[in-house]
Amino acid sequence: MGRFDKYMLQQLLMLFGFFSLVLALVFWVNKAVSLLDWLMGDGQSASTFVQLTLLSLPTILVNLLPIAAFAATVYVTNRLASESELVVVQAAGYSPYRLARSVLIFGAIVGVMIAVLAHMLVPLSQRELDLRRAEITRDVTARLLTEGSFVHPVKGVTFYVRNITAAGELEDVYISNTRTEGERQGFMARKALIVKDDTGPMLLLFDGMSQVFDLEDNRLSVTRFDSFAYSLAGLLNTNPNQRRTMRSTDSVDLLSAGPALLTELNASRLEVLAEVAQRTNKAVQGLVICLVGFGALLIGGFSRFGLWRQILLAILLLVIVKSLDNGFGGAIDDDPRLWPLRYLASILAVFMALALMWKAAHPRLRPRKADAVRDNRGEAR
Repeated sequence: MGRFDKYMLQQLLMLFGFFSLVLALVFWVNKAVSLLDWLMGDGQSASTFVQLTLLSLPTILVNLLPIAAFAATVYVTNRLASESELVVVQAAGYSPYRLARSVLIFGAIVGVMIAVLAHMLVPLSQRELDLRRAEITRDVTARLLTEGSFVHPVKGVTFYVRNITAAGELEDVYISNTRTEGERQGFMARKALIVKDDTGPMLLLFDGMSQVFDLEDNRLSVTRFDSFAYSLAGLLNTNPNQRRTMRSTDSVDLLSAGPALLTELNASRLEVLAEVAQRTNKAVQGLVICLVGFGALLIGGFSRFGLWRQILLAILLLVIVKSLDNGFGGAIDDDPRLWPLRYLASILAVFMALALMWKAAHPRLRPRKADAVRDNRGEAR
């Protein structure tokens, strides 16, 4: 690797880290807002929020790293062109294909990072995220025990507790259940305890009464009780069975999946191949869109007015590649037998990059006629 290649690669990696950090913060904040709203509604702690946001970070990174790599490539190439550094090295004998060596190495580094994320880290984080979400769903204390607040664990159910003693007793409890069609149920008790049973958590109510209002007859039935057991199993959806999904299974297990795992995933062999192809294509796109951005700016040469037209062209080509990839992805979702089409957009991007670099290597093919006309006009004058 030459000195200029090392210099350009260093610039690319530095700007790649900057754009990755900025984009990660933007996407992370957007994700954290919705996550924080859900966790606050369930009464979770700040540590739970931090854990879930960190587990969602690999999924965010695997989608934004190709865009960050493209932005870094376009920015560095534009700066080198505006400062005439590319003109100098081209005058020294560097062809566009030779200049693309550092971009190719940079894209390969980004592709390896995306491959590790897509095939290993994202499924692992998704698996842990599913487990944490299931634990939160089964956490009765966090979902119900909020002093002085009306909470709604599920639609149609309202729960209120005035105070929780140091011994774990609930004081002045109120439950409203409107999920049963045609009637409304209400339970009030001076004290209550939450205990675990074989069928799920139970709420033991003491010294209270139950009210059932019939909406059709407009009749209210009131029953006083010394003790009453109220099941929370159906209320909180505490089913501990969690099935594995393809998103939470790494690519090695998917490719070596037997009939038992395929049954658990509720997927066919073709769907598994389509999922692995999608993950691999993300890594490939991390490389090819860098070459597309570099080739689009390279055809501009040196201009004191900047390369804004070439930048717009690079963005347009990126949009075309991503749109084709999304279109093929929709077709593959409908028919997994078409999974080889997943790589078609990336192959097209490679041909785009080669065509742009070929154009940069032959800049005088088209303008010769115009130059001849200008020369003839000069001689006539």
